[in-house]
Amino acid sequence: MTPPGDGEPQDPPIDDPSPAAPRGYKVAFPRPAAGPLVQVTRRVVLALLVLAITVVIVYADRGGYHDNADNSVSFLDSLYYSTVTLSTTGYGDIVPYSTGARLSNTFLVTPLRVIFLIILVGTTLEVLTERTREQFRLTRWRRTLHDHVVIVGYGTKGRSAARTLLGRGVPPERIVVVDPNPKVVQAATEEGYVAVAGDATRSEVLRRAEAQRARQIVIAAQRDDTAVLVTLTARQLNRQAHIVASVREEENAPLLRQSGADAVITSSGAAGRLLGLSVLSPSVGQVMDDLITYGSGLDLIERPVAGSEVGMAPRDVRDLVVSVIRDARLLDHDDPEAAPLRAADRLIAIRRATDGPAAAPLG
Repeated sequence: MTPPGDGEPQDPPIDDPSPAAPRGYKVAFPRPAAGPLVQVTRRVVLALLVLAITVVIVYADRGGYHDNADNSVSFLDSLYYSTVTLSTTGYGDIVPYSTGARLSNTFLVTPLRVIFLIILVGTTLEVLTERTREQFRLTRWRRTLHDHVVIVGYGTKGRSAARTLLGRGVPPERIVVVDPNPKVVQAATEEGYVAVAGDATRSEVLRRAEAQRARQIVIAAQRDDTAVLVTLTARQLNRQAHIVASVREEENAPLLRQSGADAVITSSGAAGRLLGLSVLSPSVGQVMDDLITYGSGLDLIERPVAGSEVGMAPRDVRDLVVSVIRDARLLDHDDPEAAPLRAADRLIAIRRATDGPAAAPLG
């Protein structure tokens, strides 16, 4: 296989052997990220609030307390007593002796002490709670996920594929990203996707992404040999999925098809053809770029034939029909067999981005 050209921009490698790449796998769910400083500040504020409430309770009933030093309880004594009580130190130099003071310690100060201790050990509790929550989410996610899209490799190509899918109506929860780089996985979860950190050439990692139940699998690896291995693994797990793979060199495209890819996109060849068009006619190059960029100007779409269009010729449809898909065959718009349109046909057409949704979402 031919290595990528020296001057080509490179996506993050899908088979990165660096120490940052995990040897196993990890499923990460999207969630709002709170920095360590925010979490610590939040706990400190809560602890101070509990302390302030305790001081108010003790000082309000200061007459019911006895101080062995001077037999009177000041505000500073109340602060001191609250601190040693909440921290369970309890030196015993200040004690409640009245009935009201003892009742307030039983029913008010003691619960506040428990809350204070929970805040102090909040880190441990948060870890346990988070693990339980993640396990619950993982179990529910695996039970409900099917007919989704798996994107292997979240570099430039993978990100662009995900954004295009979102624009075509695929909800983010139906997209699963697989990448070996934990930082890339974190970026994917921050964008709202479920992500699996791991090497996609391993069947176990693809299983964690539920690739065996996916409807489409997009392989956007940096290296062509990695794309072949991932394609072989994915096809072995899922015989029915529609697999689209990207390669850098045209000569490796047949190998991807033999490995099980239904469609192969040659990144270097496609870029070269677009460059050639732009040189010969900048306007043609601009239009082509517009067609493959969803949501701007013109969109190239695939959609079913509407009920009102059955029996019509392709040229009479409101959208500019390029091809007709019938019985797994691709017919040109002017092919005599393409007219009249049938209810089971699908159209590949050009329409304005403002004319409505380009295609129905998955499932």
